[in-house]
Amino acid sequence: MKIALFTETYYPDINGVAAHVDTLRDGLEQLGHEVLIVTADKHCKHHYIQNGVLHCPSVAVKRFYGFGVATPFSRKRKKMIADFAPDIIHIHHEFGIGLSGVFASKRLSVPLIYTLHTMYDQYIFYIAPRILHGAATKFSHRYERYIASHAHALTGPSQKCDEYFKRIGITKETSIIPNSADLTLFGLDKVTPEQKKRALEKHNIPQDKTLAIFVGRLGKEKSIDVLLEFWKNTIKAENNLHLVIVGGGPDEESLRLMAKGLGIDNQVSFTGMIPHDEIPAYFAACDAFVTASLSEMNSISMLEGMASGLPTLQRYDQLNASQIIEGVNGWLYQTQEEFAELLLKIAAMTPEEKAAMKNTVYGSVVDRGQSDLAKYMLGIYDKAIKEKEASPARQRPILFR
Repeated sequence: MKIALFTETYYPDINGVAAHVDTLRDGLEQLGHEVLIVTADKHCKHHYIQNGVLHCPSVAVKRFYGFGVATPFSRKRKKMIADFAPDIIHIHHEFGIGLSGVFASKRLSVPLIYTLHTMYDQYIFYIAPRILHGAATKFSHRYERYIASHAHALTGPSQKCDEYFKRIGITKETSIIPNSADLTLFGLDKVTPEQKKRALEKHNIPQDKTLAIFVGRLGKEKSIDVLLEFWKNTIKAENNLHLVIVGGGPDEESLRLMAKGLGIDNQVSFTGMIPHDEIPAYFAACDAFVTASLSEMNSISMLEGMASGLPTLQRYDQLNASQIIEGVNGWLYQTQEEFAELLLKIAAMTPEEKAAMKNTVYGSVVDRGQSDLAKYMLGIYDKAIKEKEASPARQRPILFR
């Protein structure tokens, strides 16, 4: 099968969707399928294909973390996609590249799969001033309904996706397909003691403390400010705990200043953005993954942490609560007191108990690798192809009727 994956962002950009698309690509290729990734590239001036990636010229948009946004219309792109002759078009974003995937699906008469990675209600503040939040939210809902109306199948990594689609008026069934981690990169015994030591020394992270780590974009929606507040209020210097925050983003400087203002800058290390292939060393050097975000669907960073053997402390979120099996791959918390209690519980473990916990955590995600994700998606692709072949051409609604 020939599959075209459309995404606004791909490596070297570091984010969950880029990691997801790369993991899916690897899994599909391992199973013998041919994949073309279509993505925006703010560094190129013309369309070109290299190593299975169609690079599309785009303009960097500061409000979108500097990622590139491409026009949905391009004769060159149209021809290159037609020459690839995909059996399936699978879009992972809704902007210029995603919209060109919708058009390509219709033009080439092949099934369109739409995976929702983001609940845009929680990101409106990035693109519109507060006074326009209501109008911008209404527009985004209408736009997403338009994209979904063209899709032959909808998927998402969490029950939150189905809830979100229904809330904005989309009644199609959503297939919940959990995210996966690259188990060739993340896992037990993937990192040497020397690599762990170098990672910690590079950022002056103490090696004699219990280390809790967060990896992700440093933006408002990740609630890192909540982690810092909880840490200030409940963790004492004598607890011998240290927080490591890996990632970059629009709030990085304000969070650094916040930690200093709270008087915990000596208990918190900010590494800035780290290349994806270097992150395993930071996970391997730490003892727990922590997050206070309520905007996640199925955090890939969290899964990568679990694949590295780190139990997760996840702030309680009803629609994501099933992602944590308490005592197996982590624990849920609601209050700052519960957060501290669980961290201290991990800190009090003996080396043998920590090693046993790592094995248990890894075992919870060992079936969440590249080929597992690909097999899930191939089932969706096959069903969409059969249904399209069996159904007459459908009249699609215009964008704003």
